Amino acid sequence: MREHSKDEILELIWTREEEGERTEAGLLESSQEENTEELIEELIHDGLVERKGENIVLTPSGHERAERVIRRHRLAECLLSNLFDLEDDHIESSACKFEHILSDRVTESVCTFLGHPPFCPHGKPIPRGECCRKFTTHVVPLVIRLSDAELGGEYRIVFIIPKQKKRLERLSAMGLIPGVVVRLIQKNPSYVIQLGETMIAVDRGIADEIYVKRV
Repeated sequence: MREHSKDEILELIWTREEEGERTEAGLLESSQEENTEELIEELIHDGLVERKGENIVLTPSGHERAERVIRRHRLAECLLSNLFDLEDDHIESSACKFEHILSDRVTESVCTFLGHPPFCPHGKPIPRGECCRKFTTHVVPLVIRLSDAELGGEYRIVFIIPKQKKRLERLSAMGLIPGVVVRLIQKNPSYVIQLGETMIAVDRGIADEIYVKRV
């Protein structure tokens, strides 16, 4: 449990750095862990973080460990949000549990199954893993972006990761929701999708956000 608490602090430091925040005072205020000050001292002793003036920053080894935690957490968010359709409050608490129990091997399998998503449901980048670096030449993912699909192929929409919530509502209104089967008719100048008897045109950005599995 102590190591889990350390991981939570490393994760918090990572997310704060993404936002340009590094002060120790802000870290102490943001942390929900008990004995945060003691945990910080232990992390310094372990060589995972260091003080630089008023700031607490990750060392190279701390960055590597935090990256693994963030990767597991955000992949878990994708899994819970898009495959199990959980709401935000349940996603966050469950993802926090998942990040501590997923092994590196299982994490790579989850990432491959999801089609190596670049962003979590909240639009934050998911650190790349070895499977992401290999998949273009070695790994055939079960789930791919619609933009990478073959013309004329039939695909079932598995999940959608929009950068804008309104975009998801718009796609839902058009019938583009997880579970439906579509056929990719055209890629240029826009992506044309056949859904039943309906033809729907979307741009590349939207096609990148729709993840499908070959029927």
